[in-house]
Amino acid sequence: MSLRKCMLLTICALAVSGRVDGNKANRDVPKPNTSLRAPMTAVAASLWHGSQPASRSSRSLRSSSVTGRLPAALLVPIQSKNPKDLGAGKLLVASRKLRDPEFAGAVVLLVHYDEKGVLGLILNRRTDVPVSRVLDLKAAKDRSDPVYLGGPVGTSDVFALFQSPVKIKKAENIFGGVYLISDKGAFKQIISTRPAPNTFHVYVGYAGWTQDQLRAEVQLGAWFIFPADSATVFSPDPSTLWLQMIRKTEFQWAKNEPFAEILQPVESF
Repeated sequence: MSLRKCMLLTICALAVSGRVDGNKANRDVPKPNTSLRAPMTAVAASLWHGSQPASRSSRSLRSSSVTGRLPAALLVPIQSKNPKDLGAGKLLVASRKLRDPEFAGAVVLLVHYDEKGVLGLILNRRTDVPVSRVLDLKAAKDRSDPVYLGGPVGTSDVFALFQSPVKIKKAENIFGGVYLISDKGAFKQIISTRPAPNTFHVYVGYAGWTQDQLRAEVQLGAWFIFPADSATVFSPDPSTLWLQMIRKTEFQWAKNEPFAEILQPVESF
């Protein structure tokens, strides 16, 4: 047998061996767990002033059109407009076509979502009112950090979002280490620890829907859905938060697959 034939046979044998070993390696790699966190089933204890989530009428919308040309590289949406993705621990970002003045430009954290109703807190409506004027607690008398307007419903109700590495009694874990506080005893406990303003925000009022109402608004294009994160919830500059989030709703370049074929159009707002 010639030397050239021997070399070809050796190369073929190595190639086949490599494919077999590669397939075996692929079989041995465990698949990631893709299960989703179940929606929360109840709001923590009772609200400070005893109110319940209220229904809101559908927000006013303006029509929009799909325009624009497709770029030459893969674009990837990083948000959802599927009502099935709604749940506690999700962010709602008002679309550019949402014209209701109470919700235009709003970023909302959903803190309660079940058949009894949906409750959310608007994250980017910071006021000039200090916490000391809202919380009738001795430990809060020197708090100068501002209160947020959580929504147009129940403006006599007081809530707080607090980021903690440990479990908080009488508080509801919304996602990660972020807790919803609506119990007066829990407020006293947390305030006495003098939490930093960048991990503790107080809200008056909330946004309320029924499940069907919010699903319909998402289907109409009023809201984008994002997973929540603490950097967004406790943003140091809430006045720019909506613009930052709405930019994320646009399609972005995927650097790892620049030559993939485009299969869907880009929506402009």
